Amino acid sequence: MAEAERAVAERPEQTTRRRAPRVDAIRNREAIIEAASEVLAAQGTAVDVREIARRSGVGMGTLYRHFPKKEDLVQTVLRNEFTEWAESARRAAIDAEDPWAALTEFYEQALTGYARQCAIMENFALTWSSPNLEGIQQLRLVIDELCARATAAGLLRPDVTTDDLLLLLVSLGHAVQLTDQCRPQMWNRLLRVSLDGLRAGHRDPLPTDAVPSPVATRDPAAAPAPDAGHRGARHPDRR
Repeated sequence: MAEAERAVAERPEQTTRRRAPRVDAIRNREAIIEAASEVLAAQGTAVDVREIARRSGVGMGTLYRHFPKKEDLVQTVLRNEFTEWAESARRAAIDAEDPWAALTEFYEQALTGYARQCAIMENFALTWSSPNLEGIQQLRLVIDELCARATAAGLLRPDVTTDDLLLLLVSLGHAVQLTDQCRPQMWNRLLRVSLDGLRAGHRDPLPTDAVPSPVATRDPAAAPAPDAGHRGARHPDRR
């Protein structure tokens, strides 16, 4: 009985000792993610992980225990940032009474964020056309809602699609990167021009997506196609 009581009395202390490394591990992971978020925002995805380790106050071994590959860390940070941003955009869209104001505010908020978050822009530009990614799905839901509200109110031209608005966001994001340092308000002018082109008053139909030509999709290693003007000509080696 005495041994059993002593074992019970010692159990909390042993549990505390076992849990302590777990608390430290969580704290280290959070410090790494926070430092990575700051560095990625300023330098983009080309950042050296040694800089992240230095800023987070951990060694390289600790960093690699939590994130064996740099891509794991980058994707964790971008997923967190993107999810937070998409949810913020969704709330702003719901709260705005004017559908056009909601669409405008969405782009302003997104592009202002791009000016501060290099890595998000880089990642979004690479993944915008991948419908199965969690962040893109969230963003599509936001834009679907904005598009539906503005169209129902007769403010958005009816042939504009969610893909149009997503690609416009990527294009304007590149404009932000090009001009933010030298002419920080130039992208805002381009945004107004772009939004004006989305208004329902424009009557000319939008062009359809171009179908890739056989020449564009041909295997580069394949033999060149015969010239159209000589299809009937016999090859000199043929008998």
